[in-house]
Amino acid sequence: MTDILVAQEDGVATVKINRPEQRNSVTYDMWNEFAEIFTWLSTDRSVRSAILTGTGSDFSAGADISEFGKIRENLEKAKEYEVAVDRGCAAITHCTKPVIAVNLGYTLGGGAHLAMSADFRYAHTEARFGIPAANLSVVYGVQATRKLLALVGLTEAKRILYSAQRFGAEHARRIGFVDHVSEAPLPAAMEFAGAMAAKAPLTQGGAKYILNSVALQEFDADRADGLIDGAAASLDYAEGRNAFAERRPPAFRGE
Repeated sequence: MTDILVAQEDGVATVKINRPEQRNSVTYDMWNEFAEIFTWLSTDRSVRSAILTGTGSDFSAGADISEFGKIRENLEKAKEYEVAVDRGCAAITHCTKPVIAVNLGYTLGGGAHLAMSADFRYAHTEARFGIPAANLSVVYGVQATRKLLALVGLTEAKRILYSAQRFGAEHARRIGFVDHVSEAPLPAAMEFAGAMAAKAPLTQGGAKYILNSVALQEFDADRADGLIDGAAASLDYAEGRNAFAERRPPAFRGE
C-alpha cells in the first residue's frame, strides 16, 4: 500500500496521507516523499492548485513515534530526522501552487506542521488539533514554530506549545489556526481550489513567495523582484490584458 496517494483532476492535485489504521501518522520516509511530491507539483504546469488531506477519519496524528527508538535513537539521528521533516514541510510552503489542507479528525504534532505549511486550512466541525511536544520533552522545530506564530500570534503560540492541550475546530478558527469550519470541508476546499485554478499562476506564485517569506522572515528582495518582473514580461500578462479588452475569461498557462 502506498503511504501517500496523489491524484489529479481539472488542474487540482489531491495528496492524501494513506495510513488510516495508524491515524495517518508520518514516517521518516514519508517526510522525504512529501518533499519530492510537492517539488514536482511546483513544476507541473497542468497542476494549478492542490489539496492535502488524509484517508479515513483523520488528517494526521503526527510523526510515527513507534519508529523513534530506531530513527531518533541518538542526537545525530534526531537532527537528520528534523531535517527531513523541515524539507518535506518546506516543499509544501514553497510550492508555487495554492495548497489547501483539509483537516478531519486529529491534526497533531507533525501533522499540525503539515497543515500549517499549506496556504489554507479547511476543518471539519469535529476536528481536533494540538502539538504534544511538551508531553515528549521535544522542542518544536524553528520552521514549524515560525508558522504557528504567524498564524495565531505570540500568546496563543505559547499556550499551544507550553500546555500541549488539544483544541477544537471552532477555537482553531477563532485564533486563526484554520480558515474555514464546516461539516463538509473537502467539497468546500475542492470548490475553492477549482476557482483558484482558473486564476493567473504567476500572480499566485509571486504573492505566495512574498507573503510567506515576509511572515517567516526569509524575504529575498532580488527573488521577489524577479517574480514581479517575470510576470510583467509573461505571455500570461498579455493574455490577461487581451481577455480584459475582449471581455472574455483569460486562459492562463503559467508562462
